[in-house]
Amino acid sequence: MSNDATELDATDLLILDELQNDGRMTNVELARRVGLSAPPCLRRVRRLEEAGVVRGYHAEVEPAALGWEITFFALVGLETQKLAVLEAFERMVTAWPEVRECHMIRGGGDFLLRLVARDTAHENALTSRLTGADTVLRVQTLQVIRTAKDAVGVPIRGEGAA
Repeated sequence: MSNDATELDATDLLILDELQNDGRMTNVELARRVGLSAPPCLRRVRRLEEAGVVRGYHAEVEPAALGWEITFFALVGLETQKLAVLEAFERMVTAWPEVRECHMIRGGGDFLLRLVARDTAHENALTSRLTGADTVLRVQTLQVIRTAKDAVGVPIRGEGAA
């Protein structure tokens, strides 16, 4: 199976929807929810994992509980879009533990980063590291005030889903 969504049947989509909402449930519970017995359900899950459709499982941690009080985004423009420069920038920022997401983007900049900081001094230090980096032309930061929605994964069932 490839990552092509057209090769996923309705049962695969049910499994993905359930796992995306609760990746900690037992295989027995998952099988019950999707209407299968446990062995074929487990085979489907393993097949989805091996195909790279299920990329992994993780715990969602509350940042503030661990002292990460600030989340902010940085829109970064580089001096050039030469491949070597883009790749060097990616290597640099993906090595920073505070960078939680790094996306190369189109329109208005070259990269969009999501970062966490312990306080405003830490946020300012991270912004200074970015603006002082070789080949960085401009940085615009946007601090998160409140998050109304923070959904994991992608729509599988319902509006917008196949």
